Formats: sequence, structure tokens, C-alpha cells
Amino acid sequence: MAEPQPLRVQDRLAFLLALVPYLLDNDGVSVAQAANHFGVSAQRIRDAVELIAVSGVPGETKAYQPGDLFDIDWDRLEERDEIAITHQVAIDDSPRFSAREAAALIAGLQYIAALPANADRETVATLTAKLTRAANGAPAAVAVEGGTDTRLGQVQEAVAAGTVLVFDYLNGREEREERAVEPLRVESVDESWYLRAWDRSRRALRTFRLDRMRDVRSSPDATPERPEDIELPERIFQPSKQDRSVTIEIAEAALPLLADYLGDRPHTEPARRGWVRTRLRIAHLHGLKRLVAGRAGLLVVVDPADARAAVHEWAAAGLARYEQRPTR
Repeated sequence: MAEPQPLRVQDRLAFLLALVPYLLDNDGVSVAQAANHFGVSAQRIRDAVELIAVSGVPGETKAYQPGDLFDIDWDRLEERDEIAITHQVAIDDSPRFSAREAAALIAGLQYIAALPANADRETVATLTAKLTRAANGAPAAVAVEGGTDTRLGQVQEAVAAGTVLVFDYLNGREEREERAVEPLRVESVDESWYLRAWDRSRRALRTFRLDRMRDVRSSPDATPERPEDIELPERIFQPSKQDRSVTIEIAEAALPLLADYLGDRPHTEPARRGWVRTRLRIAHLHGLKRLVAGRAGLLVVVDPADARAAVHEWAAAGLARYEQRPTR
């Protein structure tokens, strides 16, 4: 077996930065296990451990004292070929998540883990444990209700199998119509899931929101009709001649949240302090209402008047439902 090529300085540093947290999380891991985890030779692991032992942060004297360096249980390494860091430096000085930040990230991971494609993912569980340990306080216990909608699973299966899907769809004019599509990709934006597919009746690419689809069923015997050379655009929302132009004001820091709607380089003009004015194109006002509600306090519709009115009425109706809830 050929001797592995020496790592470049940048690669060696990246390797050490990954190895140290791994050793801290897996106290007493064997050299063989560590080598298998990183896909390197056992000798490379031993060399890295020796380098870690002479690494650290100089103290107040600007010189390295014994307590300023990592330390290794050398007896354990020599006798049992196991790696145990007995003294660590600088790790605890790094910025840490607050308990609320960690709780928010864990809630997001729980949502991801609840999706059919990520069920029983050991990686999600491991990352959740790391976030808990990395917080400067115990994160609040959170529970996120997983999506029980079977449509997502049905659509994902159809994408994988390449079968035609038929469903009733509520379009932008609030009309229901039957659509037959050849599914290409499922993607999520904010809290909504979208199916990108070849619409057989319109003979064009279309995007469908899953929560507007009903009576979803597959048609495995249907012969594909889409062109073989068709390319799926990177952006999920593609402009069309029927789209409406809406002027909005948005907090400048929140512009990346609208990248799917505005593109990478939207034209903006200064508005009030910290805010900019820009234009976006929407297929229907219902989508605009959801867009604004999902960015409460960060986005304001300027014109046209009917768009402002639609958002206002939708928000007022939602507030009224809260006011009508019985008190306990």
C-alpha cells in the first residue's frame, strides 16, 4: 500500500480543527476508530495527536507554560492505543450559543427530522446533542409538530419513480382544476413545500404548492411527454407575463430572505433608515399575503392599493380570530 501523501498546511489545519472536537466528544476513542472516521491512516492520526500535544495558547507571560498546552493521556495511548485529551485550552473561550439560540436551532432540526426524507437520521440526533452541549445554558425543551400530510411523501415517491401525478389544484384565481404533471423536484421555501413539474396540459414547467393540491394520485401507466432536453431553472419562482408588480419596503438586512423572489441582485432604492424600496413580481395576491405574514415587521407593501388592502384585510381577519378565542 502506497504511503499517503503529506497534507498541505491548510489541509493539516482543517484536519486538526475537525479532529480536536471529535476527540473531545469521543473520549478514549481508539486510533483505528478515529482513522476510519476520517478516512486516513492510523499513523496520520498518531502524528496529529503529537501535534495537538504541543499546541495551545500562550498565557499572560506570552510564553507557553504547561497549562497553556493540550495534554494527552500518553500511557493510555501507548498501552491501549486509545486517545484521551486530559487538558484542553481555548475551546471554552470560543463564542457559544445562548440557550434561546440553541433552542431555536434544535426546533428547526426537529422539523427537518420529521420530514419523510429525514426520518431516523442519526446525523440530526448527533447535531442536536452538540447544540445542547455548546449552549451557555440549558436550552428550553421544545417540541415541533411533524408534518402529517401524506402529500409530501406521495410527491417525493413520484419524483423518485418518475411517474405522472394527477391532482386537483387551487390556482391563483381561487379556481380548482385537475392537473396532470410529470414531477421533477420537491423544494421548500419558508414553511411551504413546492413541486416543480412539467405540466402536461400547458406543455410548460410549472410550480405547485403542496398545500393547494388535493386528491393526489399517481398514474404509473402514463407515458412521459416532456422534452428530454428540458432544464430546470435554479430559481423556484419564475416570472411570467401574467405576474403582477408590487412595490415593497423591506429591512435591508432581510433582503436575502427574498432571494427566491428578487434574484441575487435586485434593484433597490433607499427608503427610511435601514430599509430599502424594491419591486417584486407575484402570481397572485394570496401568495403576497403569506409572504408578508412570514416576515412580520420586516416587509411593508407600498402599492398598488388593492395589494395593500388584501394584506391588511388578511391580517385583520387573523387578529379577529385570536380575539374570538374563548379565555380559560
